[in-house]
Amino acid sequence: MVSAYDELPRTPANFVALSPLRYLERAAYIYPNQDALIHGSRRISWRETYQRCRQFSQQLQNLGIAKNDTVSVLLPNIPAMLEAHFAVPMAGAVLNTLNTRLDAKTLAFMLEHAESKVLLVDPEFAELAQAAVSLISQDIYIIDVTDVEYEKNDSTPRIGQIEYEDFIKNGDPNFEWHLPHDEWDAISLNYTSGTTGNPKGVVYHHRGAYINAASNIIACGMTPRATYLWTLPLFHCNGWCFAWTIAANGGTNICLRKTDPELIYKLIDQHKIDYFCGAPIVLSMLINTPKDKQIKFNHHVEVMVAGAAPPAAIIEGMHHIGIQVNHVYGLTETYGPSALCASQAGWSELSIQEQAQLHSRQGVPYPLQDGMRVLDPDTMQPVPNDGSTMGEIMFRGNIVMKGYLKNNKATEEAFKGGWFHTGDLAVCQPDGYAKIMDRSKDIIISGGENISSLEVEEVLYTHPAIMTAAVVAKPDPRWQEVPCAFIELKQGAETTPEEIITFCKQHLARFKVPKDVVITEIPKTSTGKLQKFILRDWAKERSIAEFS
Repeated sequence: MVSAYDELPRTPANFVALSPLRYLERAAYIYPNQDALIHGSRRISWRETYQRCRQFSQQLQNLGIAKNDTVSVLLPNIPAMLEAHFAVPMAGAVLNTLNTRLDAKTLAFMLEHAESKVLLVDPEFAELAQAAVSLISQDIYIIDVTDVEYEKNDSTPRIGQIEYEDFIKNGDPNFEWHLPHDEWDAISLNYTSGTTGNPKGVVYHHRGAYINAASNIIACGMTPRATYLWTLPLFHCNGWCFAWTIAANGGTNICLRKTDPELIYKLIDQHKIDYFCGAPIVLSMLINTPKDKQIKFNHHVEVMVAGAAPPAAIIEGMHHIGIQVNHVYGLTETYGPSALCASQAGWSELSIQEQAQLHSRQGVPYPLQDGMRVLDPDTMQPVPNDGSTMGEIMFRGNIVMKGYLKNNKATEEAFKGGWFHTGDLAVCQPDGYAKIMDRSKDIIISGGENISSLEVEEVLYTHPAIMTAAVVAKPDPRWQEVPCAFIELKQGAETTPEEIITFCKQHLARFKVPKDVVITEIPKTSTGKLQKFILRDWAKERSIAEFS
């Protein structure tokens, strides 16, 4: 029997596909004269941004770009990068933001795998792009993007068929674009790091981008017309969807070509920045900026930080420089942030150290994520909230990727059991908040005992001389594996491996204490993540040299 409720019609009047493209249209309508983008001395209003995106979109269609064609960009955080987040999907195409710090061979793989038809290139990366394109077989239309803030702009050779401003100027600022017929249509393609093989292409859809952009606002408690500083690379998960969030908020984007802590301080003060995002390494840089270069802010500033576990020492350090930390957690496959360490009543009354410990957890589902649980990967049952039983963090909901491009096997494995498997091992604490103990591949098994590398790192970060720490397994003939710590020191600080080991003995069980400490520069990804796979190789080499 058909219910009367089911007989009500779905029509254009009461059902519209969700897409973040509407956020731009709305911002231009409500805040036409407000600055949408500020880049150095250049200011672009929301009305102008909307017009420029429509011009850009029509010109893409004039090139023959159609639904599901891929448009790649190799750009820093400049206006053209933000415009691409709207103009490319307006044309029905899929935006592929390339990591500017990758090598030509890896970029070539991505361009070929994505079957990219168009590539936008900043002059700083012209030689890199040219090397990558020379390695692929398909034709690709290249657009040079001039940036007045790039110092070497005049001497950099052009590799494209046309310059960006010349390309878009012939487009119609009133171009009639259309929402996708299906909100499940792909909007962007983001590649994973590929540390254990070729990168995987993570596909986002319009619905997920729309929802997570709004979820960011709720998670931050973001005030309308906020000012946002682009410390986070836009090539990373589309800037955690903040490219679309700031349009939804009617805010102002402050562009930033590169992460310069002194410049970040100046821009926060100059533009009264409300929010910015970054990895723990960005926060560490700010904390360790020389005191005479730091600026005391006279307004409220919040940072959203993501990572497996930003050390409590970093959260505490940010408090001391006047910036409130919101800890989120997620992966490329979850559009960036998909979990939040939501603050509870009474936390602000605790000591800074106690607050930092609470806020360093991964927490609970993001406002508009359907579910996040710590599950036993074998039984798919929740682990008890005892703070000790290990499980795997899993997600499901609208802000989980569509899947891996051209990789059905990996997609099926990722979604096994109806949940997205993150590979992050965690416990669920008595209050229901999840806390990551390690990546499954980063657990150190020493003499049959499991050692969380993150637990050891937390202790190392409390040492006054240490700026960055990473702990990995080092092969050992007796214990199979032992902890090996790689550390970077703060500017001007001095210590020795022996002193660090003695320090750890005061705070850790004996079997968890690093047996080897290396003071060095730690290799990092372009988003500030520590490259532990390189450190594991270094540890193996040290073990071979030690026991051969």
